[in-house]
Amino acid sequence: MRRVPIYLPIVAGLLFAQTPPNTPKADLLWADGAPGAQGTQEEDKPTLAAYLVPQGRGAGTAVIVCPGGSYVHLSMDKEGDQIARWLNSIGVAAFVLKYRLGPKYRHPVELGDAQRAIRTVRYKAAEFRVLPDRIGIMGFSAGGHLASTAGTHFDAGNANAADPIDRLASRPDFLVLVYPVISFTTPYTHRGSLRALLGDQPDPKLVENLSNELQVTAQTPPTFLFHTTTDTTVPPENSALFYLALRKAGVPAEMHIYERGPHGVGLAQTDEALSTWPGRLADWLRGRGLLNSAGR
Repeated sequence: MRRVPIYLPIVAGLLFAQTPPNTPKADLLWADGAPGAQGTQEEDKPTLAAYLVPQGRGAGTAVIVCPGGSYVHLSMDKEGDQIARWLNSIGVAAFVLKYRLGPKYRHPVELGDAQRAIRTVRYKAAEFRVLPDRIGIMGFSAGGHLASTAGTHFDAGNANAADPIDRLASRPDFLVLVYPVISFTTPYTHRGSLRALLGDQPDPKLVENLSNELQVTAQTPPTFLFHTTTDTTVPPENSALFYLALRKAGVPAEMHIYERGPHGVGLAQTDEALSTWPGRLADWLRGRGLLNSAGR
């Protein structure tokens, strides 16, 4: 009788997806209302949901997860909850960010939400059992644009701020960009994300400022990129342009562009080839010492 091979990562992923634990409670990023809020509905309240690793099992590394959705909606399951649980499985604390969206909210509101998330996790590092210098940000599609914006537009914090969270730096320690929107000035631009974030007739200088391959410097954090060649929604040139800019600036980077696969695959649990990309990310994190136990 012919034996049929079982692809264990796919099977494990499917079983894992069918029996998820309870979803953590999402906490407000600003307890007294977010700056620039235009109302009091859920869409006006950015939140952060903490998926923590049990004490003694974590690496001390944290990742803020930015789901995609063209800056008009959020893929909170495939690019949020599922990603956070996978990060937990390798000992990494995860924090799923619900950021505000266009067309109601424009830049710099989304960036402000991401920066607040980074500062919050850094401020509460001891409570979350993570290290303040092991805080990365991970983004998918438009969330990848937000993550790359956080990695190219950051500050050292305001030492005189009344809120102690605002005194901390917003620079992430590393980036993970998954089929990201990057460029706003080339033929590879995802027009829907650009329009939702900046409007129909944005200032050309602002468009250039948020074309993040043009904003890479030696201070941009080390970066992991994943894309597919056949992604027709956000072309892989977005990742390639960012990688080349990182290389030119001398920033450590690793990029994996798979031959086949559509946009928005998430963990790609049912695809034998694409489902290997999280393993490549784990290898990269391990190689950078981010999966080593930090005694937390």
